[in-house]
Amino acid sequence: MSEKTGSRAGRSLRYAMISDAELERKTINHATDTLVYALGGLGEIGKNMYCFEHDDEIVILDCGVLFPEDDLLGIDYVIPEFSYLVKNHAKIKALIITHGHEDHIGAIPFFLQSVHLKQIYAPRFAKALIEKKLEEHRLSRACKITEINSESRVTTKHFNIGFFNVVHSIPDSLGVLINTPNGRIIETGDYKFDLTPIGLNSDYQKMAYMGQVGVTLLMSDSTNSGVPGFSISEKKVASAIMEQIRKTPGRLLVSTFASNVLRLNQILEAAVACDRKVAVFGRSMENVVEIGRRMGVIKIPDSSFINGNELNTLPANRICIVCTGSQGEPMAALSRIANGTHKFLKILPGDTVLFSSSPIPGNGVSVSAVVNQLTRVGANVVVNSPLTSFHTTGHAPQEEQKLMLNLVKPKYFMPVHGEYKMLVQHSATAQETGVPKENCLICSNGDIVVLRDEECFIADERVQADAIYVDGNDASGLSTSVIKDRQILANNGLVAVIVTIDSRYNKILCRPNIVSRGFVYIKDSQTLLKEAELVVYEALKQKMQQRTTFQDLKNCIRSSLEPFLFKKTNRNPIVIPVILNQKAAIAELSNKAQEHKTTRKKTKKED
Repeated sequence: MSEKTGSRAGRSLRYAMISDAELERKTINHATDTLVYALGGLGEIGKNMYCFEHDDEIVILDCGVLFPEDDLLGIDYVIPEFSYLVKNHAKIKALIITHGHEDHIGAIPFFLQSVHLKQIYAPRFAKALIEKKLEEHRLSRACKITEINSESRVTTKHFNIGFFNVVHSIPDSLGVLINTPNGRIIETGDYKFDLTPIGLNSDYQKMAYMGQVGVTLLMSDSTNSGVPGFSISEKKVASAIMEQIRKTPGRLLVSTFASNVLRLNQILEAAVACDRKVAVFGRSMENVVEIGRRMGVIKIPDSSFINGNELNTLPANRICIVCTGSQGEPMAALSRIANGTHKFLKILPGDTVLFSSSPIPGNGVSVSAVVNQLTRVGANVVVNSPLTSFHTTGHAPQEEQKLMLNLVKPKYFMPVHGEYKMLVQHSATAQETGVPKENCLICSNGDIVVLRDEECFIADERVQADAIYVDGNDASGLSTSVIKDRQILANNGLVAVIVTIDSRYNKILCRPNIVSRGFVYIKDSQTLLKEAELVVYEALKQKMQQRTTFQDLKNCIRSSLEPFLFKKTNRNPIVIPVILNQKAAIAELSNKAQEHKTTRKKTKKED
């Protein structure tokens, strides 16, 4: 039995063992069922976008980007695919934002280019960040943005939506309660539990009340599901940063996440308290400081800020520089400072660089490279460690996840916002707190969770949920094919085949010339290239015994050369055919085209 036949037989046997009632449950009733699906955020950290659909209404939660890995050459952002929402745009009633981080708001400009949206609901700080983002994309008038808080309500025909405060690394972070015709859903947003927070505390009473009333489905942040214990408080971090600034003798450079506004405020307040002037570098950091000051989150007076030109006018022990680049991003301010390419700032012996952050998984190598370069040019580099407490996470570790589960007491649990391993670990934590294993739904982007009469199951149907690569401002998806070419160029190089012909007589005038870049070392591969030229020449001579088009010739070059090169080198470079036509042939073609044009005009006049 073949593998394909065997899998089909196994599938038939499995279906035969399922009762008719169970098979019926797998089928969606679009008129009465409530559907929950993610277009991003499952199996990855980023591009969060969760959709809730009932009959003729869709409510969307968050619309974020994923920052590309190193292998996505030249790509600026990865965003969710919006094709399903474009097709069902008339159903969309609201886009609700939980907080202002890029992985939750970054794709909004691209979404608005695809879908006409009436209303975005966002908490205060996120609203300001979205307005700034839309202004940069010249979309300020594209959509109304309504401010929400923990007391707000959003009501549609089928959905009744409320909010509760959660603690995160950015102000005005909200969890969301969605009442549907088939049950009650809670989506936590990004959260942690901090008993001594900077800013508003979590709404413990609301969470406990919702748990008492009954929650059908909990969708909860899984980022730190593999981290045991509790997170440390932001106030402890503030104390550690103050102590470091106080004991630093010379200039101090502090790098942190630009989006961590509360941490940024702590750093600025500590610097001012230690009689230091502050310079801010990095576009995203400058934007956040501007918005934070305008909204009263950052309360540092103008007199405490200096610009790049004023750095040399003050003693070293009166300067604190706050900059982007804590994750080793090559174009961020700290990387340029380390490499000596920054416009205003170079590292001087005696400078101290403080990382008030921890490397995001996958960024460790980039961060280490920047730390090594900073050390090489004479800086004293201080990083976060269990002994220093210069950073704390904005996401709940395992014990805090258990607290959320015990407060909410969900009937069903769907881990979100995490890589696959994180989702599995969070599911295991939920089972420890009493959620049955069969009620833990580990999904992928595009999977549909169906709520029916306060019961949940994963449907057989799926929603299209691929990733779209954004190159510059192009969100059309065309960059998806471009990136494949870039990967081939990076791995295998390029071969250009230049052929001269006379199209009048359908004749090839000389043997093709092959030029290679990034494929083989030309001096050592002359024999290979000559053989390749001969292979193409013979294929073209045979092809040109009959009438052909330029496209036919290009296809002939590719189909003859690609197998030959792979056989000889075990590599598949991009083959670019270049067809040169003789001048006389081009002139004749041009004359014929002109004659044809004149004839058409004459015929048109006669008509």
